[in-house]
Amino acid sequence: MTDKPALELLIAAPRGFCAGVDRAIRIVELAIEKHGAPVYVRHEIVHNKFVVDSLKAKGAIFVEELDEVPDGAPVVFSAHGVPKSVPANAEARGLEYLDATCPLVSKVHRQAERLVAAGRHILFIGHAGHPEVIGTFGQVPAGAMTLIENVADAEALQPADADNLAFLTQTTLSVDDTAEVVRVLQRRFVNMQPPRGEDICYATSNRQAAVKAIASACDAVLVIGAPNSSNSVRLVEVAQREGVRAALIQRAVDLDWAFLEGVGTLGVSAGASAPELLVRELVDLLATRYDVTEREEETTRETIAFKLPRALEQAA
Repeated sequence: MTDKPALELLIAAPRGFCAGVDRAIRIVELAIEKHGAPVYVRHEIVHNKFVVDSLKAKGAIFVEELDEVPDGAPVVFSAHGVPKSVPANAEARGLEYLDATCPLVSKVHRQAERLVAAGRHILFIGHAGHPEVIGTFGQVPAGAMTLIENVADAEALQPADADNLAFLTQTTLSVDDTAEVVRVLQRRFVNMQPPRGEDICYATSNRQAAVKAIASACDAVLVIGAPNSSNSVRLVEVAQREGVRAALIQRAVDLDWAFLEGVGTLGVSAGASAPELLVRELVDLLATRYDVTEREEETTRETIAFKLPRALEQAA
């Protein structure tokens, strides 16, 4: 018998690393193996402090801008994508670079180029200042895209040519919020061209659906992820929208035990840049105060994997 209170954990699946994050981290690791330390990385490779610190320990040096990279040093671009000016500057300086942009983000970049070439003005649904948004805007000439952050922006927009619009989206948005914005835009601009397929990536959609599936059976939900990780923040919002208390923590040590008062069933998920190790760390910590039982609720199985850049395939 135990005198610890019972706590049932409903662990959402899929959760944690997606194929794009997996690939980006592997690119940095293989670059260090190939070139030796240090290897420079422009911007956090993914938005997770644990991952960034682990790569720092292996020999990665993270910088915000290319001019912080010394001549002759190898550099990796983050999974969020970069404006075209960044690889152009790297080439001009003769830097050897590897692009770890998620292939699903690259797909949005290519669509943006095609739409602008076809004479369309792009309405880009996303969050101002997010590196993915900055990277996508940097694929096309200035003024070719307009950022739409919410329904209010969609209602207020007065485009110069309402018949020549298209829309694209950031890959890590709330599926439900984005659908609302798109509905407003489609009502206002009937000739607006949609993207080829869904821009919000499979991993973002799947993790939101998994949290939605467990939320109604939970008293509260904890999401492991970074506060600057768009897809992690969206998971908290999904749970809250289902009427459940939810919080974002980076590591188990950040848990506020008061959050668990009155909780018999706790939902757990992790953003696409949070490793499974951090989920296990949380479960182990909970077990120090609770009699924990775990149940995984899987809504879909992910089998996607992305190829490494050719320059690293032999090193893998």
